[in-house]
Amino acid sequence: MPRLLPALLDTPDRPALRFGDRALTHGGLAAVAAPLAARIGGASRVAVWATPTPETVVGVVAALLAGVAAVPLNPRSGESELAHIVRDSAPEAVLAAADAELPPALARLPRVDVDADAAVPAAVPSLPPEPDPATPAFVVYTSGTTGPPKGAVLPRRAVSATLDALQDAWRWTAADTLVHGLPLFHVHGLILGVVGPLRRGGAVRHLGRFSTEGVTRELASGATMLFGVPTMYHRIAEALPDDPALAQALAGARLLVSGSAALPVHDHERIASATGQRIVERYGMTETLMNTSVRVDGAARPGTVGVPLPGVELRLTEDDGVTEVPPGDPEAVGEIQVRGANLFLHYLNRPDATEAAFAPGGWFRTGDMAVRDADGQVRIIGRRATDLIKSGGYKIGAGEIENALLEHPGVREAAVTGAPDDDLGERVVAWIVPADAARRPTPRELADHVAARLSPHKRPRTVHYLESLPRNDMGKILKRALGDV
Repeated sequence: MPRLLPALLDTPDRPALRFGDRALTHGGLAAVAAPLAARIGGASRVAVWATPTPETVVGVVAALLAGVAAVPLNPRSGESELAHIVRDSAPEAVLAAADAELPPALARLPRVDVDADAAVPAAVPSLPPEPDPATPAFVVYTSGTTGPPKGAVLPRRAVSATLDALQDAWRWTAADTLVHGLPLFHVHGLILGVVGPLRRGGAVRHLGRFSTEGVTRELASGATMLFGVPTMYHRIAEALPDDPALAQALAGARLLVSGSAALPVHDHERIASATGQRIVERYGMTETLMNTSVRVDGAARPGTVGVPLPGVELRLTEDDGVTEVPPGDPEAVGEIQVRGANLFLHYLNRPDATEAAFAPGGWFRTGDMAVRDADGQVRIIGRRATDLIKSGGYKIGAGEIENALLEHPGVREAAVTGAPDDDLGERVVAWIVPADAARRPTPRELADHVAARLSPHKRPRTVHYLESLPRNDMGKILKRALGDV
């Protein structure tokens, strides 16, 4: 059976990962992970204290070798959320760096210290047999915006299917070295950003903490790819005018990828203008891993998340969740539904939620609303619950209004929501962080700006001004918190 991580044995001398001045080859990673895999073998699940360190990678690789599902834990989670995840997932141990301080919520779990600097034997170790592709590889907890976080059980086949589909879309090879500074407790930072390079036989350099200086250093010293989220690329766009070394480093990269939320078109344009590089966007979820991507061999399409990846079926449906939106109409809004080998197995301990998540025929209901351009490119307009505004008989996507607002020179950040309206059903509400608090654009000015770029019915009718927008660890705007700001 083909291995999930073949390079551990096939190319043991190639660099695999680097965190600062700590590095391991593929063979070295196998050597330190194999004894740990033997120690945890036979367990159903183990928690991994997912700090941005080599120990997290060693712990995850050990779990993958042993065929044990890894439950990555966010070190910044609150005590009640951690307690819920531990109760729900019932891990048989927690893997952590020896010097990591664990919170009380983990006190009852047996602790297994991980040593990424252990002496590496000269010979490549023997590894356990490859588990069945249906074996759970990860239990990753959702953000819990509509209740306690749910554990999405991801099989090994979903991991390999997604990473191999991205190999095709991005021409991802063993020659690539990836740079990122993302957290390691979710699918973007951990599965794409760590397991992805390891499966390809390439390398990952983790910055520990994102900085434009770190991006410059790594891309200028042989790295070929950068993964980031819109907040990171916004900081890059802001820094570029005064940082020629950053512009040169980005210009030399093979691939720049943004995900986890939509990248504003304004930031696309600023980075392209300064570097000649386009940002490739992709679309995925915890439950589905990756669904679509802009292809490196396709045309640049800022504002879209590309086309379905190989092996992924995608359709848009009406509000009933069953009737398909007719293809070819770029104005027809529908909910994205997907099916394929990339899907999760189920929500742990939640058969009710699992059943509700699927439409007849095995289609997963993403809750994301989108349109498809005439050439099949998917353009997401937002979440059904927070980003679809039904106003005056129109279905309006918050994302396009946010992009329009960000084109105004007086706007630094923008979010758009809907609010109940006796006449319209819902009205468009804008939440603005001004570029200059002393000279903020007026509501009328912003409304006229949006109306001129989009259409009058999409203009904001209420404007709130903030010092900053509430965001999570990934930089996503927490729209449900805006009403409390």
